[in-house]
Amino acid sequence: MTRLFSTETFDTACRIEVQQSSDHFHAHVDLEGDVEIQPGDQVLVHGDPIMVAFGESIVLHRHATVKRAGMLRRAWTRFAGHFEMAELYEVSFTPGRI
Repeated sequence: MTRLFSTETFDTACRIEVQQSSDHFHAHVDLEGDVEIQPGDQVLVHGDPIMVAFGESIVLHRHATVKRAGMLRRAWTRFAGHFEMAELYEVSFTPGRI
């Protein structure tokens, strides 16, 4: 029962890649040490907001704090995720293309 509500918090280094162009628009955070993020876990990347002009990309190295979810939060996140996923489905009853 120790992990039912309790959480583990630790700091780690991370690599941030941000790109904004006509072909790509993304931001990725890779945590060092092959840290696996699971449902309910929280990651806080420290530092100033990142601004990237159109047509540019940037790679930064910063620190992040990872807060592991307890068993109850992890189970709730998995359960609730099924319902939120359903919002992404598009259902149409029209024949053919519109």
